[in-house]
Amino acid sequence: MTVSYRQPGVVLTDRRFSVPLDHDDPAGERIELYAREVVPAARGGAELPWLVYLQGGPGFGATRFHGRESWLDRALRDFRVLLLDQRGTGSSTPANRQTLPLRGGPREQADYLAHFRADSIVRDCEAVRSEVTGGAPWTVLGQSFGGFCATHYLSVAPEGLAGALITGGLPTLDGDADAVYRAAYPRMARKSAAHYARYPQDVERARRIAAYLAEHEPVLSGGYKLTVPAFQSLGILLGTGDGSHRLHYLMEDAFVRTPSGTALSDAFQENVQALLSYAGNPLYAVLHEAIYAQGERPTAWAAERVRAEFPRFDAGKTLAGDEPLLFTGEAVQRWMFDSDPALRPLRESAELIAARSDWPRLYDVDRLAANEVPVAAAIYHDDLYVDTEHSLSTARAVRGLRTWVTDEFEHDGLRVGGPRVLDRLLALLRGQA
Repeated sequence: MTVSYRQPGVVLTDRRFSVPLDHDDPAGERIELYAREVVPAARGGAELPWLVYLQGGPGFGATRFHGRESWLDRALRDFRVLLLDQRGTGSSTPANRQTLPLRGGPREQADYLAHFRADSIVRDCEAVRSEVTGGAPWTVLGQSFGGFCATHYLSVAPEGLAGALITGGLPTLDGDADAVYRAAYPRMARKSAAHYARYPQDVERARRIAAYLAEHEPVLSGGYKLTVPAFQSLGILLGTGDGSHRLHYLMEDAFVRTPSGTALSDAFQENVQALLSYAGNPLYAVLHEAIYAQGERPTAWAAERVRAEFPRFDAGKTLAGDEPLLFTGEAVQRWMFDSDPALRPLRESAELIAARSDWPRLYDVDRLAANEVPVAAAIYHDDLYVDTEHSLSTARAVRGLRTWVTDEFEHDGLRVGGPRVLDRLLALLRGQA
């Protein structure tokens, strides 16, 4: 049943679609997709072109807006917007530690999850497009991993696209997960150095917290085991515009005096647990390296293996000397499936996915070189999450793609500067800039 309702300035409609789990087996099992249609209240009956939004991640449902927030306000001037919860996320058929045991054991779960990458997400889009638009092509807006999906879309089904807008999400076309992380760790080191330059008092604070964790390894109230590598992974904050400030304030009051001596404060522990837990988006951890996999080479915990090539991230050596502790960024590692209670039941499935060696290729370089779909992409200078050089190389490989390279925003530019970012990309797309 389709349900419509109102928020300030907009009419929202809940839409649900049935699609095959495996698009190569259309008569087989089906899953449900959820999407929220948004249209300006004053233009509910107007014939408007469609913009479908693909969230970053993987493993996150589409943004839940209140009225005409952020980039949505700019989009609604020109489009009817479809906020799609990609398969396994949000209100679509869920895939998490509670539901995956319905599939069977780890092998069955891993085989099921292999259908949750960009290739399946794009085929989902094509499966529902005719129902949504009546067969007309639509414009896609891809943020981060959503941009990876948009790039795949251009590779396999450009006839479905009137245009593509990409923000912080131009992937490497031929690099594997190892190449991604070899480029990522130096960026993590730069972001750590920039944080300490802004907040020099945090050098000692971070070392003190790490030393405490090395000695005590506390288990937080929700069951999360807080280790030194877990603390270092809070560096994922440093890829957003306000992340350095948030990290600083988090560490500012980390300790309290107790009758038993100095201890980590309850407030610090609760805030850290909220930041580190994957309970709300387990697919992000389980499938993160798989989004880079193409061909026969397994990902094999690339972030963990490549980290060993950068000894400055070794916290033990850091604490034995006097160097600042380096934070890591977007790097899913095996230990997370021990530390996080939401991921522990999925560890065996994650191991099988990391060992998988039959991933389809995601990008057709020849087809991208002959691209005729208008494409515009925002590339954020020294983006923590997506390597700038990889993005620029891909931009050169896609015929007609126009770029906006900026250091005004971090990876969350679409969220924090949404109307201006989207306005700039639409101008590039339409040849107005």
